[in-house]
Amino acid sequence: MNGDGMVKLKYNINGTKISEPGTERVESKLPATTRRGKLLKAKVLSRVFSEDFERVKKKILDPRGPVIRRWNKIFLVACLVSLFVDPLFFYLPIVKKDVCIDIGIPLEVILTMVRSLADAFYIVQIFIRFRTSYVAPPSRVFGRGELVIDSGKIASRYLKKSFWIDLLAALPLPQVLIWIIIPNLNGSTMMNTKNMLRFIIIFQYLPRLFLIFPLSSQIVNATGVVTETAWAGAAYNLMLYMLASHVLGACWYLLSIERQEACWKTACDLEEPYCQYEYFDCNKVKDPGRLTWFNSSNITSLCSPSSSSYPFGIYGDALEFNVTTAPFFNNSLGQNLSTSTYAGEIIFAIIIATVGLVLFALLIGNMQTYLQSTTVRLEEWRIKRTDTEQWMRHRQLPPELRQSIRKYDQYKWLATRGVDEEALLEGLPLDLRRDIKRHLCLDLVRRVPLFDQMDERMLDAICERLKPALCTEGTYLVREGDPELLTWALDPRPSVVLPSSTRTVKAISEVEAFALRAEDLKFVAAQFRRLHSKQLRHKFRFYSHQWRTWAACFVQAAWRRFKKRKEATKLRAMEDLMVAEPEPEPTKPVSGLAIYAAKLAASTRRGINMHSESDTGVVSPLQKPAEPDFSVDEE
Repeated sequence: MNGDGMVKLKYNINGTKISEPGTERVESKLPATTRRGKLLKAKVLSRVFSEDFERVKKKILDPRGPVIRRWNKIFLVACLVSLFVDPLFFYLPIVKKDVCIDIGIPLEVILTMVRSLADAFYIVQIFIRFRTSYVAPPSRVFGRGELVIDSGKIASRYLKKSFWIDLLAALPLPQVLIWIIIPNLNGSTMMNTKNMLRFIIIFQYLPRLFLIFPLSSQIVNATGVVTETAWAGAAYNLMLYMLASHVLGACWYLLSIERQEACWKTACDLEEPYCQYEYFDCNKVKDPGRLTWFNSSNITSLCSPSSSSYPFGIYGDALEFNVTTAPFFNNSLGQNLSTSTYAGEIIFAIIIATVGLVLFALLIGNMQTYLQSTTVRLEEWRIKRTDTEQWMRHRQLPPELRQSIRKYDQYKWLATRGVDEEALLEGLPLDLRRDIKRHLCLDLVRRVPLFDQMDERMLDAICERLKPALCTEGTYLVREGDPELLTWALDPRPSVVLPSSTRTVKAISEVEAFALRAEDLKFVAAQFRRLHSKQLRHKFRFYSHQWRTWAACFVQAAWRRFKKRKEATKLRAMEDLMVAEPEPEPTKPVSGLAIYAAKLAASTRRGINMHSESDTGVVSPLQKPAEPDFSVDEE
């Protein structure tokens, strides 16, 4: 039973379940078909390790696979583009020379197309999240963990966590606002446009900004860093700083138009009843009443930036340099801003100064970190990787071998992040080190058939002596002909010649495991030899490849003896049949077939006589392994 209360079942290679003690009584209460279907669906198909993911990879995506890693980087770029596009909607209102506010149609069309393209990436992200498996929390104790591939569990987990944020970020709210809602509103269209644009953009900008941080964390967890080079990391942080400046600049532009409109409304109040607020909408430029009012009004002089009748504050430069009336690509200004006594303006200036100071400090810190070194270990890893590349180039290693070295170096960095686990454990007290080793290795040791009969003290001794080992895809862990140390160490009277392995073990994916050295294995074997000798003798024979090979050769020799006896019996019957026939007349010549049959029968008789004199018949050239005596202790 694992940590989440679920029973871990074992299955044969053909998919049939291996029953375990204590489970038959519970399973017998269910119908056979229902029980088999539920167990297969819930246990086999709901959780797999990454190396067993091949059968479902067309339907469910691995969160640590190359497809998701590539998509996360693409989606990160799409998110940054979207964050730069959204503030551009604040530039839609423009001020005309006729003292009115209009919408820039060309910019509106371009922003709608770009924003719709960015929204498509968010929709694809939602679809991918529904098809992306996740690592079961109880399986994160060691290694890469088990992947939950049940689509129902994946969808339930996604709906409970971040689905609504992704959905809110994917909605095309600005497009619907400027093309459907605002044209159908009554009253001043420009006032509705500015107010609703400000609310909608900020309302949707926050979840889109929030998605950047978990996405960056996923990229870091999968590949180690967001960017592998220092200059790319510095450019990434500079882009975030420029993004904040871009957002504040767009807000400043929109607030400048609102301040200018506020000045117009103040002047309009002085000219009532001839002036109305709706006259500041460019759709009313041809209205006769507006033409009469505009020709007799001095609103242009009252709301001029050079006039002191209205305090424009930090927005005065926007009016003085015609920022609000200039084309879109000329809407830029950078200089010191002098505030007025207007409360909202002062608060906005304080926000600009505070956010700018904080972001500038963060930018300097991050730039220094990336330019000098992202981290000490990361810089050491980069230097080591550069040295490795130069060495491989100097030694003229083949491309396949170079790629294997790069994959191992990359996987070792992802697995350890440059941390020496053994050195870290050596610095801890003995009891903590024992508890950590037990927590990491106990379940793995229990899976070894030769170790499952040991008591807790012996398992603790094994866990303390295990060393971490990393193997990349295609690495041979054991080759045929290599020394077989496990059965050799368990033999109480081991020979000088090490037994050879009869199998080859190759890693089909990245493997993070623990290894037991030869001297540690001898120590454990010497201790375990005193316990459960009968059970150990049985397991020794069953799992020893030398015993299995000898048994196979013994069966083959017995089969050959059986075949020879069968052939001898058949030839003897043929000989008896020929003897029983009458002798041919002397006048007729003897046929060659009869002469050959007589010779064959004579040779067969000689072979049978020699076979009867032999004690054991055909003997396999492979000698039987020595029977281990576990009752004898080593001196």
